[in-house]
Amino acid sequence: MATDTLKRDTGPGTDPGRGAAGRALVRRVLLDNGALSALVVLVAALSLLSGDFLTTQNLLNVGVQAAVTAILAFGVTFVIVSAGIDLSVGSVAALSATVLAWSATSEGLPVWLAVLLAVGTGTACGLVNGALISFGKLPPFIATLAMLSVGRGLALVISQGSPITLPDSVSALGDTLGGWLPVPVIVMVAMGVATAVLLARTYLGRSMYAIGGNEEAARLSGIRVKRQKLVIYALSGGFAAVAGIVLASRLASAQPQAAMGYELDAIAAVVIGGASLSGGVGKASGTLIGALILAVLRNGLNLLSVSAFWQQVVIGVVIALAVLLDTLRRRTA
Repeated sequence: MATDTLKRDTGPGTDPGRGAAGRALVRRVLLDNGALSALVVLVAALSLLSGDFLTTQNLLNVGVQAAVTAILAFGVTFVIVSAGIDLSVGSVAALSATVLAWSATSEGLPVWLAVLLAVGTGTACGLVNGALISFGKLPPFIATLAMLSVGRGLALVISQGSPITLPDSVSALGDTLGGWLPVPVIVMVAMGVATAVLLARTYLGRSMYAIGGNEEAARLSGIRVKRQKLVIYALSGGFAAVAGIVLASRLASAQPQAAMGYELDAIAAVVIGGASLSGGVGKASGTLIGALILAVLRNGLNLLSVSAFWQQVVIGVVIALAVLLDTLRRRTA
């Protein structure tokens, strides 16, 4: 009788240890893939609520809407992984696009040279940020906040406060390839692949994780932290320049007031995608998912005719939940 009771108590359906292990596994999977799970649930819910959501044209529109934020966020990923912050990417994007339009029209430079000048402008802004942080010992928040103001001001000075029309060859970046595939989506994917390779396959990427995990330990292990930070912020500025060019191509003009607030969306996408604001954690795929979540939210709420004011409330709640999830993940780790 005692033997029968023991068999019943230790059976596969009543083993408390196995049940606890199963619950722990499910919890771990949800925590590790929370952003992807949220995206899937969000897409499913919006598909049920709106018959127009799950169409090819609308999904391509979501990709286009996510492109600029995602490209900005890829650059910000480098910074956040290394335990920094970059508030200047929106202004740097507007400045770079303005430099492109001004140099190609007013100065008559070839388009390819104007594009290089625009990317160089963004990279230079990032280098200034990195120098202020590494050698000037300014907190990243203050240094990049200053660049936010400087970049926007320079864009207004160069453009005299008015939009500058882009050459047709640059505006083509906002069109489609083959009549259906948006070029901004292609650029977004290309920049995402570049980010993934840099983070996972290069010495620079490993240095970012090391600096974000423990800057002093990284320095003692031989990593030239100051030089790496220069490169990290330069990359963020370069990615911002590409995002600015893509945004300007969609608008067919460079507008000095463009991309206002985009730096917050970029940071939100990185955090929603699973990166930790304390550094040392983050990946390109998570950032892409974070940008898509923001784009899907905005697109779906528009289809449901939700007020733009309430949209801001919803997105703010999503960001707060993402940070709470990050805190919970670090505690369980």
